Amino acid sequence: MKSKSYVIWNNKGGVGKSTICFHLATVYAAKNPDKDIVVIDMCPQANVSMMLLGGGNSGEEKVEKLISEETPKSVVGYMTDSIINNFSTRNLQDFLVKVNSHNDRLSSNLFLLCGDGNLELIAPLLADRANATPLSQSDKPWDKVHSILKDVTDNAINKDRETVFFIDTNPSFSIYTQIAIISGEKLIIPINADDSSRVAISALFNLIYGSGNVHPVYGNYAFSARLDKNKMRRPIIHLLLGNRFTQRVGAAHAFKALSEETATAMHREYKKAPARFSNYCNGSDPLDFNEFHKQYVFELRDFNSAGVVAANQGLPLNEIPDQRKYEVYGQSIQVSKEQGELCKEVIEDLANKL
Repeated sequence: MKSKSYVIWNNKGGVGKSTICFHLATVYAAKNPDKDIVVIDMCPQANVSMMLLGGGNSGEEKVEKLISEETPKSVVGYMTDSIINNFSTRNLQDFLVKVNSHNDRLSSNLFLLCGDGNLELIAPLLADRANATPLSQSDKPWDKVHSILKDVTDNAINKDRETVFFIDTNPSFSIYTQIAIISGEKLIIPINADDSSRVAISALFNLIYGSGNVHPVYGNYAFSARLDKNKMRRPIIHLLLGNRFTQRVGAAHAFKALSEETATAMHREYKKAPARFSNYCNGSDPLDFNEFHKQYVFELRDFNSAGVVAANQGLPLNEIPDQRKYEVYGQSIQVSKEQGELCKEVIEDLANKL
């Protein structure tokens, strides 16, 4: 059975990657019970894992337990086992967590390859293995290491059902982030409405696609150059996701202007190389800005207190309207039914874009 994969990344921090991954995966799983949904948490902070496993202190404790097993049931456990066994690992199911077993408010078709703070500790090992001297002409250590997760996401976890993978990431461009990026077929780019998000678009294109000027000294060592050399897949851009800049009646004027400028920067890149974007048909005319905006730009409302509650309690947004007040670290948090319904509506609209 086929698989699809979405990697959520921007090299700018604080844009809501983990929160978006949580909301998107949980709502998508609820809307698609005939598919298996797998979240791969490639951020050492493991925030999306904590949310999925119940949120708050409970989610944190469950993550600690999983990564402390003799063979960690986590991304580190899986990758370490793969390297030890010459990139031939045991069944992925040995490392996956059935989320519903830990958080019964989430769908039974949702699985997790848990995040692990030890990603930072094994990064030098991964880099050392990737840059090892090839033992033969056919040996490609850089390719093998960087494809550890791609080999996972290229295959369904159940031969009778489609699998959809959501890969959460860290803003750094460490080797584990590079592995995460390669593992995704399509890229979702969250942004904030600020100047740094606009600047980050150029950096992102340069890092992944090598769209900037090639440096005369270390250009050949760049990630994009290594992908070219090894003829490896890059993700194509699926959505530019404007996060945290719309309010109850739409985007505030100043924030709207900044988000439009970021979309304009993205459109410039699109005109240079439209094949780097999903749904582009070879040979067709590139879209003008308005059509590009409709197809590739999606604006999220500010989740406000609904987002705080959802993350703290591992609660999907489509469950928020069922209750008005929630206990968060001893404080009573009010969530209006209207706000909950709006959050539910916008995240379902986003899921329909996949």
